[in-house]
Amino acid sequence: MPNMRLDELLAELQVRLNAVLATRDRVHTLLEAVVSVGSDLDLETVLRRIVETATNLVDASYGALGVVGQERTLLQFIPVGLTEEEIARIEHWPHGLGLLGLLIKDARPLRLGRISDHPESYGFPPGHPPMGTFLGVPVRVRDEVFGNLYLTEKRGGGEFDEEDEAIVIALATAAGVAIENARLYEETRRRETWLEASSDVTTRLLSGADPREVLALMAARARQMTDADLVQVLLPGEDGALRAEVVEGDLPSEAAGLSYELTGSAAGEVFTGGRALSAGDLLESESPLRGFGYGPELLMPLGAGQTVRGVLALAKRSGRLPFSGSELRMLEAFGGQAAIALELAEARRDAERLTLLEDRDRIAKDLHDVVIQRLFAIAMTLMSTVRLVERPEASGRLQHAIDELDETIRQIRSTIFALQNVPDVAAPSLRARVVDLVESARGHLGFMPGLRMEGQLDHRVPEELAEQLLAVLREALSNLVRHAKASKAEVSVEVAGERLTLTVRDNGVGLAPDGRRSGLRNMEERAVALGGDFDLSSPEGGGTRLCWSVPV
Repeated sequence: MPNMRLDELLAELQVRLNAVLATRDRVHTLLEAVVSVGSDLDLETVLRRIVETATNLVDASYGALGVVGQERTLLQFIPVGLTEEEIARIEHWPHGLGLLGLLIKDARPLRLGRISDHPESYGFPPGHPPMGTFLGVPVRVRDEVFGNLYLTEKRGGGEFDEEDEAIVIALATAAGVAIENARLYEETRRRETWLEASSDVTTRLLSGADPREVLALMAARARQMTDADLVQVLLPGEDGALRAEVVEGDLPSEAAGLSYELTGSAAGEVFTGGRALSAGDLLESESPLRGFGYGPELLMPLGAGQTVRGVLALAKRSGRLPFSGSELRMLEAFGGQAAIALELAEARRDAERLTLLEDRDRIAKDLHDVVIQRLFAIAMTLMSTVRLVERPEASGRLQHAIDELDETIRQIRSTIFALQNVPDVAAPSLRARVVDLVESARGHLGFMPGLRMEGQLDHRVPEELAEQLLAVLREALSNLVRHAKASKAEVSVEVAGERLTLTVRDNGVGLAPDGRRSGLRNMEERAVALGGDFDLSSPEGGGTRLCWSVPV
């Protein structure tokens, strides 16, 4: 009897010792898990590590972390233990209803021997693997419920016990601290990025960089600050719709140039209302981004009140965390600063343009009041001298010099008209387009044609008539290149009185009697349709003279 009693005591001691050793091992494992969870500062990495650690601590086959949103729904669901094939077979992720919704509404630990026995159980979505035992524990960050840990199917067929629950509760407490640290780290990193981005964008704008280049930089910086997958800069177009002028991120070519109407679209509401909009899913059910796998979205106005210049649109892939309040506040400040810098850059461009116009006006006045008057005085002196010269050769030379001075005065007056005419920055002037056409013929002719423009071409010639003039000049230069075989050519465009006249002369082979006349017939028809005249002739010295004249 004493020997039997001793064996029982020794056996009981062995059991208790094993229990103590097992408890010690679990405590060590828990401490290692806490250290592991807190060893990383990337939020998404921390969340996945929390789930993996929890499943290992309690021998669960499956685990998940559901991140709770503001409307008590699951914004993100991070599963562990499922293969890619099993995930693909599941019709949809949980939405935060049923048993998972109970944990969201009543944030207390829940332990079940069989999930289907609970009255709040809704079952599993199609394709979901069967699960029996269940352990759910809330994860708190300070006083806020960040999400819930869900653990199912304890290995070995047993149920989760009180010790498992206590270990997961302890892990959830440490997880809350790790999540808070990761949040603080990310917010600090974003603030540093924001300060750098704001300085960079403002410096680029104020230093005179191209606005499109600055917008591309702003989109890249915004994507870096928020870890977004897609950033678009939407600007109003001529048709009134918002168009994606700058795209930063992964967007297929067929989706490039997306447009959003000002009425009836979320982007249009942000542009007209001047207030940011954010959601955990795309703000429009028919958004073209939905088909490309995008979910959380943020729309930010560039400017405020009546000075909104555009919309900064950001999106993340479906399943990722939505944009946080701190990201929204930083982007508001970033967008406001960028809009102010855009206004300053625009004011600087206006000031530079005003200075240029003042210089043009000053040069025009100097030419008119000084240069033309002196040339005119010289011409008058020469004209009075012609009568005093007896030799015909000298008299002819003087008359030729007088004619050249007269032509120079006309050219300067034409230049004065051009200088005093305010250029349209949106479209090139008629003079500029005529110059471009004549210069483009240089490479084919082998020489530069002479060009004379006189009168208020940019001021008096309407756009419709300018297009007709350019078409005729283009055809005339084409004929000159293909048929004339000339070594010299002169182009004259003049507005005198109420008529616009184009004259093209060359020293080529002249008119071919049996040549094609389709191009010349088109020029004549244009002139007749406008109530004008068309004349084509061969001067005595050879070559061809084309004169196209229409009323202004």
